[in-house]
Amino acid sequence: MYRTCPLLIMMVMLCATPAHAKMYKWVDDNGQIHYSDKVPTQYLKKHREVLNEQGATIKDIKRALNEEEKAELRRKEKARKEKEKLQLEQQRRDRILTDTYTTERDLVAARDARLEAIDSQINLAESIVKDSTSKVESTEKLIAQLKAEGKQVPDTAFAKLEREHRQLATQKEVAEKHRLKRKQIVEQFDGYIVRFRELMAAREKGVPAKSQ
Repeated sequence: MYRTCPLLIMMVMLCATPAHAKMYKWVDDNGQIHYSDKVPTQYLKKHREVLNEQGATIKDIKRALNEEEKAELRRKEKARKEKEKLQLEQQRRDRILTDTYTTERDLVAARDARLEAIDSQINLAESIVKDSTSKVESTEKLIAQLKAEGKQVPDTAFAKLEREHRQLATQKEVAEKHRLKRKQIVEQFDGYIVRFRELMAAREKGVPAKSQ
């Protein structure tokens, strides 16, 4: 069966088309290449090329994305922006770190000063907890003694015990918060020290530090 060469068809179409008209190259659902000055409606969202008078591609029009592809594209763009945001934040933190501390020794000194201050708060809180515990035990002992002697325990004694229990619970929470804060300080400065070493090593080599 005789088949017409697509290139020959294209040249004939170009010669027959006015100079100002656009020429398109597109492929139908059967994989057949077409050259025409108009693209059928059903193929307007498919891939096509705009050709000049010499038959060279001057514009490549990509096919329209379906909803799933658009969603994936949005997801990737969101991920890219998030990564860029994290990198900028990392650069900001690195700049603050190297501007604030000159040597690793400075970091250790700052950490130890923070720990010393929080340890003082922990010791104070634990002392108050110990004192509050003694008060609770004393009041409980008094109430137990009155009951053992068959005497009526005054309402003020129960109210006092309730207040002391609340104070004890509050001071225990305060002490626990201080201990948690101490742990956070240690972890924070451990991270600072590791990152500071990375930044200094990269600076010595004259290369950018890797993002964390």
